Amino acid sequence: MPSATPSRRRRRLVVGLGAAGAAGAVTALVAILVPSASAGTQFSDDFENGAGNWTKSGGDWSLVSDGSKVYKQAKTESELARVFAGETSWTNYSVEAKVKALDLGSGLAGVAARASGSSTMYRLALTSAGKAELQAVKGSAITTIGSAPVSNPAAWHTLKVDVSGSTITGYVDGAKVASGAGALPGTGRIGLVTSYAAAEFDDVSVNPLGAGPATSAPAATPTATKPATASPTATKTATASPTATKTAGATPTATKTAAPAPTAAPAAPSVAWPKATVDKPVTATIPVSGTVDGGNARYFGSGALGGDGQDEGQDPLFKLADGAVLKNVILGAPAADGIHCSGSCTLINVWWENVGEDAATFKGGASATYTVDGGGAKGADDKVFQHNGGGTLTIKNFQVSDFGKLYRSCGNCSTQHKRAVVVQNVVVTAPVGSLVGINQNFGDTATISKVTVVGKKSLDICVKFTGNNTGKEPTKIGAGPDGTFCKYTESDITFK
Repeated sequence: MPSATPSRRRRRLVVGLGAAGAAGAVTALVAILVPSASAGTQFSDDFENGAGNWTKSGGDWSLVSDGSKVYKQAKTESELARVFAGETSWTNYSVEAKVKALDLGSGLAGVAARASGSSTMYRLALTSAGKAELQAVKGSAITTIGSAPVSNPAAWHTLKVDVSGSTITGYVDGAKVASGAGALPGTGRIGLVTSYAAAEFDDVSVNPLGAGPATSAPAATPTATKPATASPTATKTATASPTATKTAGATPTATKTAAPAPTAAPAAPSVAWPKATVDKPVTATIPVSGTVDGGNARYFGSGALGGDGQDEGQDPLFKLADGAVLKNVILGAPAADGIHCSGSCTLINVWWENVGEDAATFKGGASATYTVDGGGAKGADDKVFQHNGGGTLTIKNFQVSDFGKLYRSCGNCSTQHKRAVVVQNVVVTAPVGSLVGINQNFGDTATISKVTVVGKKSLDICVKFTGNNTGKEPTKIGAGPDGTFCKYTESDITFK
């Protein structure tokens, strides 16, 4: 275990001398005051001055005192609670943080590297099984690179992840847990993460690989203790203020046309993902009335709209009035709660690069009609489209990948409705849940045709629930076509 850091007053002196013209003095002070820190440190945060460097994505995060100020995630029922910092362009680096598991339950708590989306990252986590696991995470697909036992996960431990090229290595308290090859994107931000757990985090630092001392400890994991009067890690330096850099999309947009095939085989949408013409941060919800053509601008949350997790109650990037049309828009990450439709609305060629809470939520009355025509969505940890109001939603000529559910009729809203969804000419890739979910007891219907499922040989196309208005989890009562509530036949679905 490294020696304790110097007093916070000394560390603040390093921060105060962090101007470019004083680089030599800073380097000297770091060498004297923090012997194990690298002069090339890219980022560090001890949370003494708040958590303004971090973007929240789910969970209940707050600053608390545990000898010093720490960042705490307290919501144990949150499936994925994360905060992100740094640059999306970061590639080869070492990130470490102090982690203290308060309640692991059946979950985990740890540190992430190369987070290229809200649910795509490498992470090293303390788990409820008493282990530290190095994992590659892509949506709900989790690959364990390696693991090692950890004594007393409820104590403070230093977790470090090195990412260099395709090699990913994890350490706990200086001891190597595992190392292996990874196939996720080669750049991304850092993160602090929990899943169905509560934990505290402190003393985060990021260093370019090769700049700091090499680690060559055996694969064991001794318990770390956090002094009550000092910060737990020995590698603190000046705090940086990173700004997330948005990256452009892939290929340019072609004109969207429906492709109704007369045969049973679905006609797959052939439109490529568009390339963003400009990046536009959104700090407050944008109201839309009439018709708005975004010209393939990429909009992404910033400040209060900086979340891309599954927390309920987030604000949307766009709020559409009754009858509004929004077209040719890209929603980047973080996407917060995407788009809200207050009444009838139309979304044409709208693209979600990484779905936040939901891609879109439909809230109109019993006679409302909503249309999603063209576009696509990626990376939805849970739902893509949430139907809370009444009326009929039509989703056509759409492509979706790496998601939990394409559509869900709200199963436990305080005000319930009879709802209908029509899904037509949709290509589904890498689904991890089901296609649509409806409430049979409220008379919901799902009419489904020309769906192509790529990468799976089977999928629950239409799942029926008994909904409620009490907020309780709805009960699943069946799945599959029945001609009344789930209206489709086997010939309407093609598996590839």
